[in-house]
Amino acid sequence: MIKSLPLILAAAIALPSAAVQAKPADPAAQLARITAGRTAGTPVDCIQLNQIRSTQIVRDTAIVYSMNDGTIYVNQPASGANFLDSDDVLVTDTHSSQLCSVDIVKLLDSGTHMSTGSVGLGKFVPYPRAKG
Repeated sequence: MIKSLPLILAAAIALPSAAVQAKPADPAAQLARITAGRTAGTPVDCIQLNQIRSTQIVRDTAIVYSMNDGTIYVNQPASGANFLDSDDVLVTDTHSSQLCSVDIVKLLDSGTHMSTGSVGLGKFVPYPRAKG
């Protein structure tokens, strides 16, 4: 019984910290961290697909496109933002070399590959790399 006490105490200490880590980040705070130190530019209708280095979903809020030149573009969908989840995969079906504000992006669950919704893109707000 006495030998199991340290294990019980260790488990009791670990549980609250695991719960804190599992709590999803506040979307507004997450977006603020992503754009920290950058200034928003004039929104644009389209971005070049071949210049996109990576994407990140900010739950219920936005899709962030990181470009090869260091600029990030934040797209707050005109419709369907409530479907955005960081565990989703973005599926775009474009017929040009650009991703535009009129495009629809389908969302698939990364585990099951089942559709979780879609979003209608809005304008892309550029946040160039901070000079310095």
